[in-house]
Amino acid sequence: MAGIYLHIPFCKQACYYCDFHFSTSLKHKTPLLEALAKELVLRKNEIAEEIQTIYFGGGTPSILNRDEIDFLLHIIVENYPVSASPEITLEANPDDLSKEKLIDLSKTKINRLSIGIQSFFDEDLIYMNRAHSAKEAQESLKYAKQYFSNITIDLIYGVPGLTHERWRDNIQKALDLGIPHLSCYALTVEDKTALAGFIQSGKYQPLNEELANEQFQLLCEILHREGYVHYEISNFGLPGYFSQHNSAYWKGVAYLGIGPSAHSYDGQKRSWNVSNNVK
Repeated sequence: MAGIYLHIPFCKQACYYCDFHFSTSLKHKTPLLEALAKELVLRKNEIAEEIQTIYFGGGTPSILNRDEIDFLLHIIVENYPVSASPEITLEANPDDLSKEKLIDLSKTKINRLSIGIQSFFDEDLIYMNRAHSAKEAQESLKYAKQYFSNITIDLIYGVPGLTHERWRDNIQKALDLGIPHLSCYALTVEDKTALAGFIQSGKYQPLNEELANEQFQLLCEILHREGYVHYEISNFGLPGYFSQHNSAYWKGVAYLGIGPSAHSYDGQKRSWNVSNNVK
């Protein structure tokens, strides 16, 4: 088995904590997608195994419309030995997931959504400079569940001001919505991010590692009690809902990374693309 990762390097706005490669300008979106398609064709002989997982990451892949997603998937199917029932994941932000958008996505071959909720509370979302509101977070999931059964969400803990009670409420809201998979991350200060600058200047208080550790332990206790399996450092899933794509990384499975900043692994060596859209 093997996988393909597609890096979609566009976002509506920059989250303060993020150090992934992206651009908030969509000026080069069309030529960039054409370049992704060309790279897929040029590198098709690098992967001989059957493709069992395809992952649209970023950035914010939900910026893409149905035709753009279909275009890239068509190129993959035409050039690679894709399994009959691959796991195809699209990362998405709540503010993109209107009912109309979800209907469109359900008509593509996407069968798994990874939704960047991060928090169900506005104070946390404002702190992180997320583009969506708490209301949009909940509404997007209610709509998404109408069209997709395989859904994962991201949540972030260790945020200054995030009390244990509010963190429990975040987890409980996900459980109440019947989300079968959660990816939960400790807020981390990465070099050259806005968050790092705010902490250095005193605008934001430093992170509390003890707080983050306590909230991680709470997370593990609650999800274990609810039947979720802690199968990877940050991932918790109900049986049958583990991420096949992310699990493959840990198992040393070969994968091809397409697009700026994307990494690849052929089973022996790792490689990566330049983090520059124009190049």
